[in-house]
Amino acid sequence: MSQATSYDELKDAISRAYPDLPRQLQRIARFSLERPTELALGTVAVVAESAQVQPSSLIRFANAFEFSGFTEMQQVFRSRLVERSGSYRTRIEQMRRQGKSADQGGVLHQLVGEAVAELGQLEEGVPVADIAAAVQLICGASRVYVLAQRRALPVACYLSYAFSQLELKTYLLDGMGGMLEESLGNLTSDDVLVVTSFHSYSQPVIDAAIKAHEQGIAVVAITDSPLSPLKPAAQVCFELGLASDRAFRSLVAPLCLAQALVVAAGHHLAEAPAKAKARTPARARTRKNGAGA
Repeated sequence: MSQATSYDELKDAISRAYPDLPRQLQRIARFSLERPTELALGTVAVVAESAQVQPSSLIRFANAFEFSGFTEMQQVFRSRLVERSGSYRTRIEQMRRQGKSADQGGVLHQLVGEAVAELGQLEEGVPVADIAAAVQLICGASRVYVLAQRRALPVACYLSYAFSQLELKTYLLDGMGGMLEESLGNLTSDDVLVVTSFHSYSQPVIDAAIKAHEQGIAVVAITDSPLSPLKPAAQVCFELGLASDRAFRSLVAPLCLAQALVVAAGHHLAEAPAKAKARTPARARTRKNGAGA
């Protein structure tokens, strides 16, 4: 493998190599993609402690991606920060991580601060083109199936409800009564499957996404990392960069993304008739109007 020269190249390389890495290096891989800012700014000792690995493992990880050492690899992560140096959210997040928040007390204050940081990362990390591609698939499908389990279930419930309000034929796959496999058998190539799962991932959701992909059914995935097992099966994959090491992990960013998809789909559906009319030749519209007179 050749040495990556940008953060995006390195992120892709880590994602591809992840399944074959030793356990310790997998831990570092997950840390590097979930908390790239900490890796960019921390010393070897600090990063190793945060990732719960030995400092020597960080050097092995860097060598695995053709870097001479940790410092050379760290420069790639620092370049990501330079590109985003104008973001106040990044600066505030760093102040918080360094213990410089104005008020360290209170559960609500802590959770709100973490949510604000997640939303900033969501805004910067989700390409507009991915939202447009997902909306195109969802609005163009005969039926929309939505699947999630455990912690991700609220995201699926909201999407199912909201897409139905847009008069899209939407079905929530909850697997009640052990009927998930039978329900998945109803999907056809004209449908789209929207799946949501976060670390530790729900195996039935992974299996459903893989099966749908193998059958030529479009899959849209909302997940937490480029290392997610949902990514290979997804035509559009939203990787939200959610930290997996918190005792209580937030759903603020996934629900905000879900709402953005719904609102964008609403705009797409509203604009579709006007675009179709604009594409119809004026003579054809005149004939149609005359025939109805």
